[in-house]
Amino acid sequence: MYSSFKAFGVLLRLGVALFLPLLGGGCGYERLEDRACPPEGTALRWEPFGKEYLRRYCQGCHAEGARAEGHGVPAGYDFGTHEVVLARRERIFARAAGSNTTMPPGPYDPPAEEREKLAEWLACGAP
Repeated sequence: MYSSFKAFGVLLRLGVALFLPLLGGGCGYERLEDRACPPEGTALRWEPFGKEYLRRYCQGCHAEGARAEGHGVPAGYDFGTHEVVLARRERIFARAAGSNTTMPPGPYDPPAEEREKLAEWLACGAP
């Protein structure tokens, strides 16, 4: 019975995560274009920050082979390379950075401080 409730909770969060952003900018979502890189830039880099953040919080589903394991992640969202992350920077920001908290679904959410670092790194071009 518990696993049914857990599965329902994950599906509900995923549904909210997928459809609320479609309602438009008035839903309180922060956009990448509205977040400025600090004037001094950022000390955060792909290695070690970006690569490690994505490994820890995203690649359980957004990694090579995750689709085959039934995670349902769309093709092109494998965050194992810097090039893919750069190409998906705006979407990653919209779902997981700053005050945007729809990803990752489940109980292992990154702390707010980590989401703020991700927002800074993405706003500065994800160097």
